[in-house]
Order: sequence, then C-alpha cells, then structure tokens
Amino acid sequence: MKKLVLIYSIILSIAFSKNTNAQGTIVDVAVGNKNFSTLVTALKAADLVSALQGDGPFTVFAPTNDAFAKIDSETLNSLLEEKNQKVLANILTYHVISGKLAATDVVAALDKGNGSVELKALNGELISVMQKDGKIWLKDSNENYSEITATDVMGSNGVIHVINTVVMPKK
Repeated sequence: MKKLVLIYSIILSIAFSKNTNAQGTIVDVAVGNKNFSTLVTALKAADLVSALQGDGPFTVFAPTNDAFAKIDSETLNSLLEEKNQKVLANILTYHVISGKLAATDVVAALDKGNGSVELKALNGELISVMQKDGKIWLKDSNENYSEITATDVMGSNGVIHVINTVVMPKK
C-alpha cells in the first residue's frame, strides 16, 4: 500500500510540475495559438525562433494572422523568401522590446509620459506607445498605428501583447 501511495504521489507531482510551466517560452505560446501561425512562419523564415526562446525577458507586440493579412500577399510571400531574411528579421525585431513590460507597466509609463512613451525595439529603432480614444496604440516610424487588442499573454521568458496591424520600421 505504501508503494502504491508513493507511486501515485510521484505521478501527481510530475503531472503538476509539467502544468506549471505549460505555457513555455513566448515562442511556445505563439506556436500553440492558431492566431499566430503567420507570425510563427515569419519567425522561422527570419531565423529568430532560437533567439526568442532565449532567457529574455522580452516584450513582444505580436501581430495576428489578420494583421499579416493586411499586407498584400505578394509582399508577404516575398518577405518570407530566404533572400529577404534580413529585411524580415528587421521588421520582426521591431516588434520586440528587451525586458518584460506587462500592461500595468505600459499604463504606468503612459501616465508618467502624459499619454505617450517611446520604446527602443531590438532592431534599434524607436516605437511609440500612446493612449488615444481610450485604447492603447503603437505608432511606428512611418506614422502608422496598430491597436493593442489583448495584453499580458505570459511566457516563461516574457510577455506578448497582441496587435492588429504589423508595424514597420523606417529602415
């Protein structure tokens, strides 16, 4: 009987220990969400998967499939080609900030910055976060806007905030 209780306890502890880290890295979270399949394809094409599986922490402003669908299919398909890997990596790293900024951190920064704050993306360019019409928006270097539609999708190495438009760097 004691052996049976011990085996049962071990099985339960293994099961629960796996569940506590079920979300995995931010890449694992994206892979597990069908709304990010185009983003995952782009991360693979840009050879950024291993970088975003690193320790981080990272804040990712993740475009949905619908956001990528706003880019005409010819341009998107071209970006996914191997010859355009550096261009695609530049675009994708414009969506990533070093450090973990939860929604409360973003709101606090906006309050401190009178409704606007600039963040340095991994590609070295600045991206603006602003509050407008009761919503939180990203403004890219080309003056285009993307609404943050969901926040605080946590991964073991950072956080994802969902956006509805792909933001584009200047370079």
